[in-house]
Amino acid sequence: MADSYDVIVIGAGPAGYVGAIRCAQLGMSVAVIDEFVRKDGEPSLGGTCLNVGCIPSKALLDSSEQYHRVHSELAGHGIKVQGTSLDVPQMIKRKDKVVADLTGGIKQLFKADKIDWLQGHGKLLAERQVEFTPHKGNTRTLKAENVLLATGSRPIDIGAAPTDGERIVNSDGALEFTEVPKRLGVIGAGVIGLEMGSVWSRLGSKVVLLEAQDTFLAPVDEQVAREAKKLFEKQGLEIRLGCRVTETRKGKTVSVHYEDADGKQTIQVDKLIVSVGRRPHTDGLASEDVGLLTDERGFVHVNDHCETNIPGVFAVGDVVRGPMLAHKGSEEGVMVAERIAGKPGHVNYETIPWVIYTDPEIAWVGRTEGQLKAAGTPYRTGTFGFAATGRARAMDRASGIVKILAHGETDRILGVHMVGPQASELIAEAVLAMEYEASSEDLARTIHAHPTLSEAVHEAALAVDRRAIHKAN
Repeated sequence: MADSYDVIVIGAGPAGYVGAIRCAQLGMSVAVIDEFVRKDGEPSLGGTCLNVGCIPSKALLDSSEQYHRVHSELAGHGIKVQGTSLDVPQMIKRKDKVVADLTGGIKQLFKADKIDWLQGHGKLLAERQVEFTPHKGNTRTLKAENVLLATGSRPIDIGAAPTDGERIVNSDGALEFTEVPKRLGVIGAGVIGLEMGSVWSRLGSKVVLLEAQDTFLAPVDEQVAREAKKLFEKQGLEIRLGCRVTETRKGKTVSVHYEDADGKQTIQVDKLIVSVGRRPHTDGLASEDVGLLTDERGFVHVNDHCETNIPGVFAVGDVVRGPMLAHKGSEEGVMVAERIAGKPGHVNYETIPWVIYTDPEIAWVGRTEGQLKAAGTPYRTGTFGFAATGRARAMDRASGIVKILAHGETDRILGVHMVGPQASELIAEAVLAMEYEASSEDLARTIHAHPTLSEAVHEAALAVDRRAIHKAN
């Protein structure tokens, strides 16, 4: 470990480790300070996303989908399976291996790029110095030409439902159940709540989601959210809106007390997941005399290029404004690295895709119809259902729609929204189209292979001009 570096990164999640690797690629000396420790007590790179977020949740979503298909769907394909059983500990073990393989891969990349991984807590001091307090050993003060703050976020706690790590858990704990709860409550019907609810519902839980807002998935286009809610409820998820949880009591079960439009209500569950959002992890990030500007919620103030109010100090990812998405943080990390190197790095915040990995998946990019109406922007819309595509039918995944919003005068694509099979992959075409300022006509004139799911995107583009082939216009 050196005493001085070109760049010191505090935080090794997708924003921090990607920024560090890009800095190293550009010839800089780099150190990454990270305090994450796994459940077995060992340090691990990758932050929340790789260790207790994006990756493990997707591993469990895939496992639960495989089980659900074997248990409930394969008979319709003429495949009869007898004696199916569920081994939840093995499912968790597989999830842990996926995480270990990927985090170990980052460790190898650090080694190849000669990045120093410092295991412990980092605190920004004056004049771009960083106090490093290792998990074991003595505190040291390091110096850098540039400092990148990328400490990520943590789950929000609520007083009405204090977590105990056993029966009332946050999103981290929801990844560690060793058996399927008969009744599962979820506070919050957002991205995390829906994904975790889907995992355990497919495995046999009776799942109830309590959402404080009166609107389901408020950030999502209203038409797509409405379609998604209908499909989720058909699967057995019970989604209750306008619910304010007031108290939880633990006995033989967990009693969840809440209020809605009909007054005071109570449900009994075996496990309760609290997933009401995340907050920036900026506690103890900088000494007070540094003067780092943060807002009332703890977000670090930055400009369009992720520069803080302190020269040579940058912040990226969940600790700054914008969506808390791993890929957004990664692109910010790359942008900062390139700007430090004197290159023209940038992030187009108008073309950041969002995905909810339920079944069917929900994905979108750009503006919703509601936002366009509120702004008074003229627009045209085209929609197309997966039920009319041969590939979706053959896959037995014919639910959902694709919706394209184009400017009413220029035809430039302003937003693309979908709920359906593999929406997380299909949205990439829309992101690329918007990045190149394409029109719906451009997509409509692009040849799509047949039979594919992407034909739904093609037909939705045709529908903007009321000329979809496989839909009555």
